[in-house]
Amino acid sequence: MNFKELCELVTAIDQTDIAELTLKNDEFELTLRKPSALQPEVVLSAAPSTTPAAPIEPAAPISPPAPISTPAEPTTPSTPAIDASLVEITSPMVGTFYRSPAPDESAFVEVGDRIQSGQTVCIIEAMKLMNELEAEVSGEIVAILVENAEPIEFGQPLMRVKLAK
Repeated sequence: MNFKELCELVTAIDQTDIAELTLKNDEFELTLRKPSALQPEVVLSAAPSTTPAAPIEPAAPISPPAPISTPAEPTTPSTPAIDASLVEITSPMVGTFYRSPAPDESAFVEVGDRIQSGQTVCIIEAMKLMNELEAEVSGEIVAILVENAEPIEFGQPLMRVKLAK
């Protein structure tokens, strides 16, 4: 799908009663949502890879997609910079973060665990659906940034992973 086709799709969706549309193929997943009748929202997720897709520069009333990974805290003299070899696993949706598949079971990962790309690291409950979040990188969990059963936001950092060499 090229930029012109994307703009035509957004315009067509904007003129209908459709509140959400998801298109998926091997290379990308595109979700269009209308949070209000006036301003549609575009969320673009690249297929799992080690490099994030370049954001699409859409025409005006469309919001650009959020970055795949961003630092949790701004760098200030009192906050040390985040190590460049660390990658953050961020939430792809709003929901509730769960570290284990059930309350009486052990956590998917702990700090110090080695993970592989594609391995389930947590569950995010959204609208009564349990969504397994899989790691997109291999490495070692160095930090878990949220507590079990804590509400989370889209794009919120959940874990930090030191990349495998």
